[in-house]
Order: sequence, then C-alpha cells, then structure tokens
Amino acid sequence: MATYLYIVQIIIAIVLIVAILLQAKGTGFSGSFQDQGTVFRTRRGVEKLLFQITLGLVALFVVVAILSVLVTGT
Repeated sequence: MATYLYIVQIIIAIVLIVAILLQAKGTGFSGSFQDQGTVFRTRRGVEKLLFQITLGLVALFVVVAILSVLVTGT
C-alpha cells in the first residue's frame, strides 16, 4: 500500500512541477526590466484554470503525503 502512495506522490509532484513552470512563463530575468505597473492583474481564462489546477494539486499532494506517513508509521 505504501508503495502505491509513493508512486502517486511522485506522479503528483511531477505534474505539479510542470504546472508551476507553465505559470512562470515570462517572469524570468527580462521581466525585471518591464513596467512595474503590470504587477497586479486578474487571472482570466486558461491562466485562472491553470492556477486552480495548481492549487488542487498542492492540496492533493499534501493529503497523499499525510496518508503515506500514516500508513508507514514513520
């Protein structure tokens, strides 16, 4: 049972990394030279959906991590 939880946790972690990297598009070193007035903006469309998916993945990752600790007893 613990092995399955570890595998699920690894898969969720990989998908979470991809989701975070997709959100970070365009915020690299060149972003520091742009106008600072565009810092606050609302998320719309696909960007909002990706943000909500990321939050869901984070919650799922935490739940699976807690379950794996409870199952293994360490």
